[in-house]
Amino acid sequence: MNTAGTIDRPLTHGPKKQDPMKPSAHEPAGSATEDAHLSDAKDSRQNRTREMQLIPEALARAHMHARLHEAEAERQAMRLAAARRMQRRAERASLRARRALAMAVMQ
Repeated sequence: MNTAGTIDRPLTHGPKKQDPMKPSAHEPAGSATEDAHLSDAKDSRQNRTREMQLIPEALARAHMHARLHEAEAERQAMRLAAARRMQRRAERASLRARRALAMAVMQ
């Protein structure tokens, strides 16, 4: 992906991150040292930059993972509380029905 300004390739104006300059026509050939492309240094710098840029994403992903687990635990607790409430309500209704039946039988 060669799109400038992405996470993998941030848009920057730093001299070390720009493309190497082409030799100009008015310079004599061989006046400067040959274009020593430091690909290893550039790759390590790019990898380090990429890793540094991905740290907030990893932290956000871990935070969201923890929040999802927390929300699931909260939902499970709410379901358990609702089930216990419904069970108590059913038990009270059962007791009322028993009492009503007993009152009807005794009369």
